[in-house]
Amino acid sequence: MYNTFTELKPEQITENPFKLVGADWMLVTAGNKDSFNMMTAGWGGFGVLWNKNVCICLVRPSRYTYEFLEKNDTFTLTFFDQSQRSILDFCGRHSGRDYNKAAETGLTAIETKNGSVFFNEARLVIECRKIYYQDIDPSNFIDTEIDAECYPQKDYHRVYVGEVITCLKKNK
Repeated sequence: MYNTFTELKPEQITENPFKLVGADWMLVTAGNKDSFNMMTAGWGGFGVLWNKNVCICLVRPSRYTYEFLEKNDTFTLTFFDQSQRSILDFCGRHSGRDYNKAAETGLTAIETKNGSVFFNEARLVIECRKIYYQDIDPSNFIDTEIDAECYPQKDYHRVYVGEVITCLKKNK
């Protein structure tokens, strides 16, 4: 199934990053084909940092996916067509502790050449190698409304910076 995707350089991705993350959403997945978990995310970003193409994703320690991110050196960001929005809805509302999300949504897990997991149903996949993390420190909020609005339970995210190591686009 891996041959149904074409590898791209990060600079060849032409989609709007604000739409990809903020409107289309993504699955953040960590682990290997034998043991993985994914979660829906609508926060994150893309850019260049430390002379590397990077993705940034945020995960709360309470999320099951957090455990997999902590144990693994790589993770994937998987994007789907809007016709598959129900996959993202399900994976955002249900914990992998309680459900086999891949089975529940009909996703077919595939391993990258580096051993990361992504899904055959994806339209775009970005694989990253973790290079940095930082826990959000509420004392650093300059705009204090962010803390009040986004963290009423004080469950602050861990921010992961991943170097982009593979980009895959589904063949039409």
